[in-house]
Parts: sequence; structure tokens; C-alpha cells
Amino acid sequence: MSNIYESAANTLGLFNSPCLAKVELRVTCKGISDRDALSKPDPCVLIKMQSHGQWLEVDRTEVIRSSISPTFSKVFTVDFYFEEVQRLRYELYDISSNHNGIKEADFLGAMECTLGQIVSQRKLTKPLLKQGSTVSKSFIMVTAEELTGNDDYVELSFSARKLDDKDFFSKSDPFLEIFRMNDDDTLQLVHRTETVMNNLNPVWKTFKTSLNSLCSGDHDRPLKCTVWDWDSNGKHDYIGEYQATFKEMRGAMDGRQVQWECINPKYQIKKKNYKNSGIVILNQCKMHSFLDYIMGGCQIQFTVAIDFTASNGDPHNSCSLHYIHPYQPNEYLKALVAVGEICQDYDSDKMFPAFGFGAQIPPDFKCYCVCVFFQHVYGCAGIQGVVEAYQTCLPKLQLYGPTNIAPIIQKVASSASQEMHTKEAMQYFILLILTDGVITDMADTREAIVQASHLPMSIIIVGVGSADFSDMQMLDGDDGILRSPKGEPCLRDIVQFVPFRNFKHGSPAELAKTVLAEVPNQVVDYYNNKGIKPKNTPAPFFIRVC
Repeated sequence: MSNIYESAANTLGLFNSPCLAKVELRVTCKGISDRDALSKPDPCVLIKMQSHGQWLEVDRTEVIRSSISPTFSKVFTVDFYFEEVQRLRYELYDISSNHNGIKEADFLGAMECTLGQIVSQRKLTKPLLKQGSTVSKSFIMVTAEELTGNDDYVELSFSARKLDDKDFFSKSDPFLEIFRMNDDDTLQLVHRTETVMNNLNPVWKTFKTSLNSLCSGDHDRPLKCTVWDWDSNGKHDYIGEYQATFKEMRGAMDGRQVQWECINPKYQIKKKNYKNSGIVILNQCKMHSFLDYIMGGCQIQFTVAIDFTASNGDPHNSCSLHYIHPYQPNEYLKALVAVGEICQDYDSDKMFPAFGFGAQIPPDFKCYCVCVFFQHVYGCAGIQGVVEAYQTCLPKLQLYGPTNIAPIIQKVASSASQEMHTKEAMQYFILLILTDGVITDMADTREAIVQASHLPMSIIIVGVGSADFSDMQMLDGDDGILRSPKGEPCLRDIVQFVPFRNFKHGSPAELAKTVLAEVPNQVVDYYNNKGIKPKNTPAPFFIRVC
């Protein structure tokens, strides 16, 4: 192992990274004041974490229309470090029905706390503070639940037929809520479907939830399912309910439908010939984990692309982002090793294509590993091989520009498209792009990502240095579904962008955990959407267990 490679790995704690507890956080608000006398607020909560003195958005809830006391179905999963003070900030906004943007939304209040406070109390309730730290009459409640270790996800698809009509001039606008019954007999909202307007036979969108959230890993735990008729004033009409278990839902795994009668208890008592208020149908129940695909032989094909544009600075200057110190790895190497060390365990041949972009090279220079404009493509032997190739090529390149990444995405997508035609879970592609600046071919990049979302492929972009990466967030899909310049939406969310500076002084291997956290779900999502099951026979290779 080379000194620079070993230094980068040790700096990131890859050989002795600690195990972490994962915690699920759920949010409820009470008594939100009406800013508009003519309508109720449309609340949405942003969760932020403090890093190096700055608040960074982690995620946000769904928007609930016309509600002063919303219970959000969105679940936030975070890593809990006992030895660290992890500061959280919850911001409540009223988002107009005309748009979903936070910039134009009304700020209703915020609450700050630590993750340790939530975990120790399990249910933390605090008032929201308005601008100027004025205490409002609104409250926010955050509930914490530790993941039990069962991180398998289940994909469920519900519909209904012949629901009761609760509207005079039109048909009901039904939505379904699923609650888990806890050991203390309280109910925990697991999922709320979208509303299907003017339809007594709704087909709700397929959704995915963890078994931990659905039933705490207990297949016999009771689930209360309620059907409502949505009203714009927030006072939804009760249609009926039924009780189920995940054990019953598993009956839909073999292609059969599972059905429940939707019952209104009041009608059951008052009406002599009452049968039900409709039938709720589970059309599909899929449950394949990431490990099912990996142990079934699916290989992770890892590709690296490195930014060699002039904005990085002269590599011979110690201020350059590409400066090669004999013992201290630069940010490019730290990010490369952090992510690559994880991925290489799931690639049997461990030969990684490595690309470069933005540089000028002499006509007679044969770049054997890190290649510009894909003129010479060979695999590097492991992450150490990529590091050595980077160090060898760097002195011979003239850093130039621009920062165009669409050609690289298209190159990897070309390989992924060949895999798609096999109709088997054999290879999934991960492209790691390391760059110091804002992308200059944004339109082409958006188009390339939208096309790649149909393929077995994920893209990780790490921003190196101190540039303003705010425009890069749109590629991550955090502000809504990414669309091509022509308006075509991404089929799946396949991009994860993070600035390296957020992890410069963070916990060991925190960067790798953050950027790779979504990959297992992205792998499962792709193959589930294609109806491709894992192979039953385990592949003959070993997985390192930390």
C-alpha cells in the first residue's frame, strides 16, 4: 500500500470505523397560527444539521394542505453518535398551493435542539420560535425510534373499489393512512397516500417503507388502516377502516391480491343491511433487500472521474487542490479513498475505469489510466491503482477547462445500457465525480442524468474546495424532481451531491456513509421497477464485515 493511499485511508478511519446507531425521527406540529384569514396554512418542515457553524438542509417533510396540526408521514433516518453533540434545527414553512419552493414560502417558526435530547426523551416537545426568537403559540413534537437492525424495505401498492360517496356534487376524494400499533397501544403514522380526486375506485401510487417503520420487524403486529375523503378545509370525512398485519400483506408477494373490508363502525351499528364502506386491495407486495442482490451475484461496477480544470490551481503550488504532499493526501484523494474503499469490496475483479476531464494533454502522451476525453481507457487495479495512476498522470497534464461532466455520464451510461438488456441483476454502475467548480454544461448534464435514471446506475458528485456549489443541489433532486431541458422528469433519484468541506473535520468515514447511504435503496428500486428478482444462488466471493 502506498504511503499516500494509507494516509488517506487512515485519516478517514476506514480500517477501524465505529458502528453507529440509526435513529428514525418523526415530526408533528400543533396549533399553527393562521397567517391568512381566508385559509389554513399548508405546512412543511425542513430539518437541518449544523456543520462547522453552518446549518445545512438534510431533508424535508411532505406538504400537508390546509392543516394547523399536521402529522407528517415523512421519516428522517439519521446516524446517532453518542460522543458528539449533533445539533438539529427544524424550520416550519407555509407553502402556497401554487408552488412548493421554500424561497417564496412564509416562515412560521423554528426549533433547535440536539439529537441527544430527542433520543434521551424519545418524544421532545418544544414551542416554535418566530423571527427575533419570539415564542409562538405553535409547538413541534419530534419522536425518536432506534432502528432494530431490520433495514429491509417493502414495496406496497394499494387500491380500493366501491368506496362510500361522501360528497354531494361529486365523488369522494379518497386517501389511505396506515398506522402501526405500538406496545403502549399508541398509534404511529407509517404512511399517508396521495389523494385521488373524484374517484370511488382509487389506485394509489406504489410506496416503499422499512419493515422497522411498518411493524417494528414484528410480522404479527396490528396495523390500523383508515380511508378518508379529503376536503380542502382540512376537515376530512371518515369513510372507514380495517386492521391488518404484515403477515397478511405477504400474501400479495406471489402475485395474488389481498383484500380487506373497509368498515365504518357507526354505520355497522345503525344500518341493518350494512356490509361495508368499500373494499381495500393490496395489489403488490415486494420485498428484496440490497444484500439479496449482492449475495445473488450482482457486482458493483465503480468508475471515477476527476476534475483537471485550471481552477484547481497549479499542482506544484501548495495552495492547489491537486497539490501532492508526500504524506498528506489532498481532498481529491481523501474523497476517492473514502468512497472507493467501500465500493471495491463488491467488485470481484477490482479493476476500476478512471477518467479525467478539463485538461489538455500532449499529442504523444499515452495516459494509461486517468484519461482525458476517453482516448485511452484501462482499468486500474483497485483504489490504490487509481491513486497511483492519478499521481503519475497529474504532472504531465496541463490543467485547462471547462467543467463538462455530461460526456462522462454518457460514457458510463453506455455500459449500463448494455447491462439493462440482460434482464438480470448482474452489474450495477456507480460513477463518482470529483470536481472543484460549478458544472458548465448544466443543460447537457441534466439531460444525461434523466436518461441515466432509466439504467442500473447511480451518480455521486463530491464538490472539492471552497466554491459556491448551490446550483449543484438541483441535480440531487432535493428541491423536487430533476427534469431535462425538455421537461422530461427523472425516473429515479440517482444523484447524490455533497461538498467535501462539510466532512473535512467530521467523524471518520462520515463522507462515505453519507454519499453511499442512498445507493442500496437505488439498487433495489431499479431492479424492483424492472421486475428483476435476485438470483437464488449466492455468488462465490467474500464480503468484508466491519
